[in-house]
Amino acid sequence: MTAIMLIELKGVTKTYGQGATALQALKGVDLCIEAGDFVAIMGASGSGKSTAMNTLGCLDTPTTGEYLFNGVHVEKLSRDQRALLRRRYLGFVFQGFNLLARTSAQENVELPLLYRGEPARQRHAAAKKALDSVGLAGWEHHTPAELSGGQQQRVAIARAIVTEPAVLLADEPTGNLDTQRSHEIMDLLWKLNIDHGITVLMVTHEPDMAAYARRMVRFVDGVVADDARNPHPVGLGPDAGSAPQAASQQERV
Repeated sequence: MTAIMLIELKGVTKTYGQGATALQALKGVDLCIEAGDFVAIMGASGSGKSTAMNTLGCLDTPTTGEYLFNGVHVEKLSRDQRALLRRRYLGFVFQGFNLLARTSAQENVELPLLYRGEPARQRHAAAKKALDSVGLAGWEHHTPAELSGGQQQRVAIARAIVTEPAVLLADEPTGNLDTQRSHEIMDLLWKLNIDHGITVLMVTHEPDMAAYARRMVRFVDGVVADDARNPHPVGLGPDAGSAPQAASQQERV
């Protein structure tokens, strides 16, 4: 079956500032990502990986080049259209959990649906389902202060997937966790990729976390220096080496 090309960067550059103080963070990036893939994006500080991630997440726009999401030219979209794309198709997980301290896990997970104007009953059901899927059934009414670091990151992941995104962008998702909790979170990301067909794009500087991905993309000085398949990802089950078929092709933006 022909793979669905979900994301394409073609000759993407990004320059900050002008004149003598201009900094070119991306210098002509070409990158294609199939629906259902699990990609680790790596590189030293200043390599361009974070700028590329911000571009992929529609948090920033290219200076030149093309960004196609499911065939749509993202670089031609307005600010409001990019915001709509983020809300409908993308989920974000960060190194800092970014949870509201005085708000329950259930309420934290409901926030994206609240912003979309979903009715309360639908928000409650979707948040409970998302929390169940990350192993937090029964923890809905606990605040972040009552949860471990690993549990807080699970809440953050539940919040990211409650809108059923096509792509999960994870920026150093295990950076604040110990080794055991880090592997628990990576197992969870793997299962979301396998069971739900969510495309996972993860920035990490940790080789043992990147080893979970099926593909490793390394940035150096604003370009893709290496792009290779991982023949033996640290995943679950005998089919770890092959990308899952995406659940369904997302409708056009």
